Amino acid sequence: MAFNSRIKIKSLLESDETGHDVTIMGWVRTKRSNKNVSFIALNDGSTIKNYQAVADPNLIPEDILKKITTGACIKVTGEIVQSQGAGQQTEIISKSIEILGEADPEKFPLQPKKHSLEFLREIAHLRMRTNTFGAIFRVRHALAFAVHKYFNDKGFFYIHTPIITASDAEGAGETFRVTTLDLKNPPKNDKGEIDYKEDFFERETNLTVSGQLEGELAAMALSEIYTFGPTFRAENSNTARHLAEFWMIEPEMAFFDAEDNQNLAEDFLKYVISYALENCQDDLVFLDQRASEEDQAKKVELRSEMGLLERLNFVVNNEFERITYTEAIHILKNSTPNKKKKFQFLIEDWGVDLQSEHERFLVEKHFKKPVILTDYPKEIKSFYMRQNDDGKTVAAMDILFPGIGEIVGGSQREERLELLTKRMEEMDIPQEEMWWYLDTRRFGTAPHAGFGLGFERMVLFVTGMSNIRDVIAFPRTPGNAEF
Repeated sequence: MAFNSRIKIKSLLESDETGHDVTIMGWVRTKRSNKNVSFIALNDGSTIKNYQAVADPNLIPEDILKKITTGACIKVTGEIVQSQGAGQQTEIISKSIEILGEADPEKFPLQPKKHSLEFLREIAHLRMRTNTFGAIFRVRHALAFAVHKYFNDKGFFYIHTPIITASDAEGAGETFRVTTLDLKNPPKNDKGEIDYKEDFFERETNLTVSGQLEGELAAMALSEIYTFGPTFRAENSNTARHLAEFWMIEPEMAFFDAEDNQNLAEDFLKYVISYALENCQDDLVFLDQRASEEDQAKKVELRSEMGLLERLNFVVNNEFERITYTEAIHILKNSTPNKKKKFQFLIEDWGVDLQSEHERFLVEKHFKKPVILTDYPKEIKSFYMRQNDDGKTVAAMDILFPGIGEIVGGSQREERLELLTKRMEEMDIPQEEMWWYLDTRRFGTAPHAGFGLGFERMVLFVTGMSNIRDVIAFPRTPGNAEF
């Protein structure tokens, strides 16, 4: 019999057939025993639910039963029967149990009790074995699959943009350098500066902050493309919202204007959330309960008005409110928290960058629905955004979600060469380094648009977690590159 003729626990739970023998494998969550029998709760990661294995000490040797402790990995072969206890339809009566891997109960850090999320971050190599993190990563998988399905079904092409690049798409300058030079003794040029001509790529390179610029090049040939890959920011920010390595989804579409861009983004967000609701029901019910318990521990004014499942359905079932930045500033300036100086960053003048507290006020308190903000001042936005006729604003859009703030940022791109180069001059962006980008405006330019969605922010929203480090398997943050 092949080693892997096992049946997954998820499949067992979906069937009510009894009277046949199967093999299951998984990790022990709990074991409770009396004189006559042991009850083992087994989980193999295919579902949040455990499966009960019943072990008779007359059939299973004592030395084997002793090794069945929380965290141990076992292989159980036996007969599926109608369950005697509540909570499950069927259970397995063990005919043989093999210990695949022991877990010393004195040393194994995950025990059947409530562990703090901070503690679990310190043992990220084991935390996926908990209900919370098993649920999060099954939901994360479903969301990633839904992203590819959505774009594939719409005829978009998936482009792998480079991870190593010589450009800084955002102009933020907070990048990780890529080099093979000897850091103790780097080569120097005549001016005493590091001579990157001696480096692997013969120039300064860094890890990408975005696949957008290369995505635009592909869209100017294939019409509609998307990227979905890792991006890196060397921002020394130790907050619950920032990671140094995270995943970005960036569609770019030729022949799309600002409104087409907004329509696609709204439809896309609703689709992937709906997909999770349909395909991750058990996990989301569990996460909804977890979020509710976490909420009860907060001060009354910080509690969410809606539960997690309520929030997800609310986004799917409501049209997003669309307003301009100018309208948003007017609302915020005249709002009670601004007048009573409750905002940390007070809104006084047009032209300021909105903070998370402002975005969340618009979504959670004022409109009570997701908001698409458009037409931002050009001074606070990137060089590649299309300039509006008023000379002051650009065709940008941000989508704001409850509990998160900005989840999507995008724009119609500036396709007019003259206006793009003028803007690059104003912002001191060297045109000679971006010759390839400008070529798409020189040869067969076309209106086009796109947006970026930070995948972890989406996972954060759908799972109801409050720290972004808990929705990526192995978080990379300042001072932390463990595992």
